[in-house]
Amino acid sequence: MKKAVLIIATLFAVMTQAQEQKPQVPQISVSGEGKVKVVPDQAIINIGVHNTGKDAKEVKNLNDETIDKVIKFLKKSGIQSTDYKTNNVSLYKSYDYEKKKYNYQADQSLSITLKDLSKYDDIMMGLNDVGVNNIQGVEFKSSKMEEYEREARKKAMLNAKQKATDYVSVLNQKVGKALLISDNSQVFYPQPMYKGGMMAMAADAESAPQRETLAIGEIEINANVTVTFALE
Repeated sequence: MKKAVLIIATLFAVMTQAQEQKPQVPQISVSGEGKVKVVPDQAIINIGVHNTGKDAKEVKNLNDETIDKVIKFLKKSGIQSTDYKTNNVSLYKSYDYEKKKYNYQADQSLSITLKDLSKYDDIMMGLNDVGVNNIQGVEFKSSKMEEYEREARKKAMLNAKQKATDYVSVLNQKVGKALLISDNSQVFYPQPMYKGGMMAMAADAESAPQRETLAIGEIEINANVTVTFALE
């Protein structure tokens, strides 16, 4: 019995050692990048309404009244209800150390998806007219983002494969199958701010003729990968 156990233990040790001594597959790791440039056809407008006062109910009512005007304006402008949403609502008490008294602050923020960029100026001025006092930012996007992101990923993989081929070609080797793929992609959207803030917008509209106020530019969609290939 002891002899059988000894034989099994010896075989196990031999197999383990053989596995440990198994030669590693020759491989190469490279990074690849894919870029796609597109002209955006949508804008995400993030707005906020801020009110302060001594009475909580009064401050909240003022805030709600402005938001109601915003929503009615958006509907009148042909913006679908599915293209705008409330992101945040808050009402809180704060202490003014300089005046040594308490105030209440009410805030609401919304995001609006504008699918017709020709309406951009009218929408921005209209929001100012109904009482919006904070434009938090604007992002430009494309309605075909997923399609362009797939294209960028494919370009990144082709770029990685070409890099690997370039490196090993001088060694008379060939690139084999991919052993590991890591996606390092990050997409950044241009975020232009409407010039001068809401008050400056109103002043410009009253004192100047119609002018170009929006430079859309292009979105650059990047895909970055790290690929480990086997070498043949």
